Amino acid sequence: MLFNSYVFMLAFLPVTLIVYFLLGRLPERIQLNKLFLVLASFFFYGYNNPKYVPIIVLSILINYVLSQGMLTAKKKIIRLPLMLTGLLLNLGVLFYFKYHDFFVSNLNSALGTSWALHHLVLPLGISFFTFQQLSYVIDSYRRTVPPYNILDYSLFVTFFPQLIAGPIVLHSEVVPQFADPKNRRFNFDNFAPGLYGFALGLFKKVIIADTFGIAVEAGFAAAQGLNTAEAWFVAIGYTLQLYFDFSGYCDMATGIGLMFNIKIPLNFNSPYKSMNIREFWQRWHMTLSRFLTSYIYFPLGGSRKGIARTCINLMIVFLASGLWHGAGWLFLLWGLLHGAASVGYRLFRKQYDALHPALQWIITFLFVVVAWVFFRATSLADALAIVKSMLMMDFGPIRSGITSAFALPGGAFSGYNAIFMLGWYALSLFACLGMRNAYEKTMSFKPTLLNAFTTVILILYCTLSLSNVSVFLYFNF
Repeated sequence: MLFNSYVFMLAFLPVTLIVYFLLGRLPERIQLNKLFLVLASFFFYGYNNPKYVPIIVLSILINYVLSQGMLTAKKKIIRLPLMLTGLLLNLGVLFYFKYHDFFVSNLNSALGTSWALHHLVLPLGISFFTFQQLSYVIDSYRRTVPPYNILDYSLFVTFFPQLIAGPIVLHSEVVPQFADPKNRRFNFDNFAPGLYGFALGLFKKVIIADTFGIAVEAGFAAAQGLNTAEAWFVAIGYTLQLYFDFSGYCDMATGIGLMFNIKIPLNFNSPYKSMNIREFWQRWHMTLSRFLTSYIYFPLGGSRKGIARTCINLMIVFLASGLWHGAGWLFLLWGLLHGAASVGYRLFRKQYDALHPALQWIITFLFVVVAWVFFRATSLADALAIVKSMLMMDFGPIRSGITSAFALPGGAFSGYNAIFMLGWYALSLFACLGMRNAYEKTMSFKPTLLNAFTTVILILYCTLSLSNVSVFLYFNF
């Protein structure tokens, strides 16, 4: 089920909120509200494809049993095989659904074999709930997890706002909140900013990201024939589309969580304001960066074993990040680019930091834009063609397939579409660089008449714009 759909906004969300808080009025020892929320989350997950519900149910049961075994066992010699079993099972399932065909097709090409491809449909959110459960399994091995019951664990994994596309939350961030008795009751002081944050995220997705998406689709479809101006508009357009799409989802997730009195961690903190690549990854998809740092970078030794080992560890982390995002060589190349940039910053940080801040920002932003081209392109040839066009100084008119994405409703003033496009880009960049982000606005929300009016207008406008509903980009990852 999509956040940006009629069935979610007009039926699922209001019904779930009402029933959850009504059940929350029962005596504290009766936890029907938690059970209801778990069942509602399973319904949310399986709404479009019920056959994948057994996968997540089985995953929850197996990981919980393994975790309980590790929490009970005092000796590492007993906990270690349980932890390794959890790692192998979780990564094995992820590999089977997400990477099987990628590896088999490459083996077929390299060895001349003809092993069959499965052409599996990727279960929604598998990368997110797998990493979330991996963190719990590893923390159980370390014995840093309280003895949660199966209901609390299931709710930690399935809580529907963050189930499909994150953030990747830790058990310590949400389970205690569900256990707090005061969070069982409706709280206007949380609901109002939550609804406001949801409205901002919905606007970012439905109006901004999806508009850029039309132009980006047209541009990448003609990757081999773009002039310099078109290549830059397409590359920056995807940079903006991806940000507003994924951060919009996270804003909606945070907002919905607040409606249930649950504070979901920040996942984006104005990443395009970053002055260097390290800062970028401290601001972009923050919970993924935290996971990779805590469970890969630090166990490899982090920066404690000399500069050479540190650089190797950074490359491993970013290659893992690229592979996590998708089964394809371009995702690995994108991870390699960011890894190389991070190593370069590590080696030449003193010289880089001595540059003027404006120059630091330009270098960082341009690198991110170019790297996104490889992330988005469907082939290396297309990616290289776009990057080449960006450098060729071959300026010319912008094709209508790109500018028409920004046309006014009804095609009014169609001769000015290029001007409208410039306005969209300028305002969107200003929103990224010159304004507080949606999370900051939500956390500092005050129930004023203006904020109430803004919330209502945004939701109504976006609801009327849902005729062409599109999925979130990170649903594909």
